[in-house]
Amino acid sequence: MSNTKNTADTQASRNTRSSRRPPKGGSPTDDRKEGEDDTVTDDRPKPMEVLRQARAQLAELTGMTAESVSSFSQTEDGWSLEVEVLELERVPDTMSLMASYEVELDPEGQLTGYRRIRRYERGRSDARSGGR
Repeated sequence: MSNTKNTADTQASRNTRSSRRPPKGGSPTDDRKEGEDDTVTDDRPKPMEVLRQARAQLAELTGMTAESVSSFSQTEDGWSLEVEVLELERVPDTMSLMASYEVELDPEGQLTGYRRIRRYERGRSDARSGGR
């Protein structure tokens, strides 16, 4: 028996696989700019990831349930959120004490500081007009 057929098959297989790979420098018809890659290496967290992390971190630090995020913005230093927290549960639920916390995060979404900016009963409407 001869190994010639197997060797030819193996070489053909290698040639087919290598022809499917793009050349190392990219082809001249590539739409990509020089130095760009197909993979996105943006390490910034997505806004929803930031929201989830902020709620979880605040709840872990304060021991209170973060119920909602009422404002959210990206700043020069990272992220700024206003989080509504259940501070004291009462019956009926409309009498529970809620609080708004201003939460600051770095660009990676790690909590750098927080402070309570107001406290209110769940059933009460906001007496202030136009927000904060």
